[in-house]
Amino acid sequence: MIKIQKEDFNVSTELKTLTSGNVKIGGVASFIGLVRDLVSPEKNEQTLKHMTLEHYPKMTERKLKQIESQAIGRWPLEASLIIHRYGKLKPGDQIVLVACASMHRQAAFESCSFLMDWLKTNAPFWKLEETAKSKIWVEERSDDYLAASKWNKKSK
Repeated sequence: MIKIQKEDFNVSTELKTLTSGNVKIGGVASFIGLVRDLVSPEKNEQTLKHMTLEHYPKMTERKLKQIESQAIGRWPLEASLIIHRYGKLKPGDQIVLVACASMHRQAAFESCSFLMDWLKTNAPFWKLEETAKSKIWVEERSDDYLAASKWNKKSK
């Protein structure tokens, strides 16, 4: 299930909905991403006032469905969920929830990690961080791509 939304989400409610009625599920792995309060352009850290996430709705939804399909094809998942917020968010706000449910924990852990690595490197969201001094578009990070590269080597 894919949800791209402005409003906040309730993790407990979302996980209950994800697993409701499916007694084959033996484990759920989840990741909740939060907005940090620091930005570090050239390691000169500044306090974040807020972050604005932008996206093209149809393109974003299509890309997230594609990666969800890859995870479902690669691991024996009973259910999966990606919630990604957009709009203006402040430090401490929830920004993303990824949850994967499977009969066994390892598939849930691996698929959740796979989806988060993909979101960090390929999801079509653009982040603008605003501090008291500046507005900065967030650039790609090489360590995110390094983390995601492990999935190119593994096939299930």
